[in-house]
Amino acid sequence: MRFTDRTEAGRRLGEELAVHDLDDALVLGLPRGGVPVAAEVAGVLDAPLDVLVVRKIGAPRNPEFAVGAIGEGGAEFIDTSILDRMGLSRDDLQGTIAAERDELRRRVEAYRGDAAPLDVAGRTVVVVDDGMATGASARVAVQVLRELAPARTVLAVPVASTAAVDRLDEVVDDVVVLSAPRDFLAVGAHYDDFGQTSDREVTELLSSARRPQ
Repeated sequence: MRFTDRTEAGRRLGEELAVHDLDDALVLGLPRGGVPVAAEVAGVLDAPLDVLVVRKIGAPRNPEFAVGAIGEGGAEFIDTSILDRMGLSRDDLQGTIAAERDELRRRVEAYRGDAAPLDVAGRTVVVVDDGMATGASARVAVQVLRELAPARTVLAVPVASTAAVDRLDEVVDDVVVLSAPRDFLAVGAHYDDFGQTSDREVTELLSSARRPQ
């Protein structure tokens, strides 16, 4: 399965989610690329939209390969099995983690500003990203959410590796994936247009969602 861009992927994902029992749902996008997808999902479901800010922790000398992630509230997930295979320890990630915590704080301020985060307690929360390779970012997002006591957590992505789906299926109530190919290589390989999402696009989508309808 291929997607034209994140907008089309989000619309198709929203249509799939619409057949699930998602009463009183909130949609949280993982910035940056997950927010355009989440905006379409929220539109289809007629649900509120917000962000849940997480940052991928890339491997030394290969920053695009996630070995973990950090999130709001000090949440952290490091995949020790990957580190072991790469002959690394958490100490090797100290500099990267510190830099990503600074960027996490910047993004929370940029995206949320003075707006209070949505109250997820007792609600169904749909966490949306544009795809999952290792699932590290989604895993730490779920870790953050646990502290906020949602009634139900649903993870929804257009495309994912089967390994990521298996890992996340153990920690959320439901995983909704449109495509989980066995020959998965990278999230972007399943999109015709996978250009970088800008901070401005994220803030505009969130501002639009927060305006009274």
